[in-house]
Amino acid sequence: MSRRCELTGKAVQTGNLVSHSNHKTRTRFLPNLCNVTLISDVLQRKVRLRVTAAALRSVEASRRPGCFLVKASDEDLSKDALAIKRAIAKKEAAAVSAFHGGRSKMRARTAVPLTLA
Repeated sequence: MSRRCELTGKAVQTGNLVSHSNHKTRTRFLPNLCNVTLISDVLQRKVRLRVTAAALRSVEASRRPGCFLVKASDEDLSKDALAIKRAIAKKEAAAVSAFHGGRSKMRARTAVPLTLA
């Protein structure tokens, strides 16, 4: 299992520990990864992810894991997180089209999206 955050893509960095005498020792700086279970309101199921503590604070600040995933870029997300993002987008699109009663797609795009709680 790689040491990489599934939401932000943060990974191991390498560098030097520098002493007072300027002696340099190679080291690895590991991300602060946590195994967490997030509850998705939109999908109505639990999602297990391995994320950094900083990403977890960002998810909690946005109040919903789905909001954080929708705003995140696809390049940073892992395969599992990308699949969850697509499932959330599909579910929200179905909710918007159901709200508009099968009207045209153009009107559904211009409408204000629903917030599913």
